[in-house]
Amino acid sequence: MPEVRIEESTRFMVDSLKAVGTPESEAKAQTDMLIHADIVGHVSHGLNRLEFYINDIITKATNPNGKPMILKETAATAWVDGADALGATVGNYCMDVAIRKAKENGIGFVTCKRSNHFGMAGYWALKAEKQGLIGMAFTNSSPLLVPTRAKEAALGTNPISLACPAGNGDNLVVDLASTAVAMGKIEIQIQKQESIPPGWALGPDGKTTTDAQLAFDTSRLLPLGGFEETSGYKGYALSALVEVLCSGLSGSRSSPNICPWEVAGNYEPTDLGQCFIVINPECFAPGFTERIAQCLHHWRNMEPVDPALPVLAPGDKERITAEMNHSKGTITYAQKQYERYANMAKRIGVKPLQAV
Repeated sequence: MPEVRIEESTRFMVDSLKAVGTPESEAKAQTDMLIHADIVGHVSHGLNRLEFYINDIITKATNPNGKPMILKETAATAWVDGADALGATVGNYCMDVAIRKAKENGIGFVTCKRSNHFGMAGYWALKAEKQGLIGMAFTNSSPLLVPTRAKEAALGTNPISLACPAGNGDNLVVDLASTAVAMGKIEIQIQKQESIPPGWALGPDGKTTTDAQLAFDTSRLLPLGGFEETSGYKGYALSALVEVLCSGLSGSRSSPNICPWEVAGNYEPTDLGQCFIVINPECFAPGFTERIAQCLHHWRNMEPVDPALPVLAPGDKERITAEMNHSKGTITYAQKQYERYANMAKRIGVKPLQAV
C-alpha cells in the first residue's frame, strides 16, 4: 500500500480545498482535522473524507466562506448558527467559545445548527484537554443506525467523545460511535477489498452481512452492542442521547431528516447539529489529574489475558499509532484510495498526491 509523507498529504489536502474556493486559513484548519485522524490511525475520517468535502463545496451544500455567529448566549451557554460552513470552521468557533466560557465560569456549553461533518469527535474534545480542561463533543448525522427491533435506519452514528488531562502530558480520550462501527470503516474495507466482521451491518434482508459493498449500499448499521440479545439497545439509547444534545438543543435537523452524505454531493446543506461542552476541573475537588492518572496507571498495569496484548487505557491505541506514524513520517493509504485521489486531483486541477 502507498506510503505518503505527512507533509505531502497535508499539502495535497490544503491545495485541494483551496482549488474549490476555500480560504487558506479554513483549508488549513480542515486539513489539520483530517491529518489528525490519519495520524492516529482512523483513516476512515482522514483523507478518505476529503472528496466528500470537495464535492459539498462544488455543489454549494457547504459554504467555505461561511462565518458562524452566536444567536443567543448566557455566561455559560451559547447557541450558534454555523452558516453552513466547513465542519472545522464551525468546530473551532464553537470550541473556542466553550473554552472561554469554561475558563471564566467553570463550564461552557455550546450547541450549533447548520454545521457540516466535523471529522473525529475526539479531535474537538482534545482542543480543551490541551488547555487543562475536560472537553466533550457530539454530532448527529444522516440516518445509518437501525434502532433495536426496527428494519430501517433512523438515527446517525452520533459519536460521543471526552478528553481530559492526567498530568505530565498524559490524558484519557474517549471517542466512539453509537453504532457498532462508523460507515467510514466499511468504506476502508471496500478499498482494501476485504470483508467486514459479522455484527457491523445488515443487508437488505435484515440479516447481518460480511459483504462490505452490500453493507455500504444498504446503509443499515447495527447499534453499538449489536442485536437486542447482546444489548444493542444501549447503543441505540446512546445515539438518542446525542440527538437530544445536538438537534434537540440546537434546532438543527434531526437524524431522520438529514439527507444521506454521499461522495457525489448532497446538493443541499446538511444542517447538522453539534454540541461542545468544556468543564474546568479546577472548579471542583482538588487533585483531578492525579486521580485520573491513578486510574490510567491501574488499568495499564492489569494482567492481560494474552501477554502479547497489554491492557490499554482509552486513547492509548491512537497515541501509540500517532507516535509510530510521526516516527516514520508517513501515512499508509489503501491503493484504491490513492488511485481515487489521483482522479480527483485531475478533476479539480491540483498536483496529485505523491507516494514515497
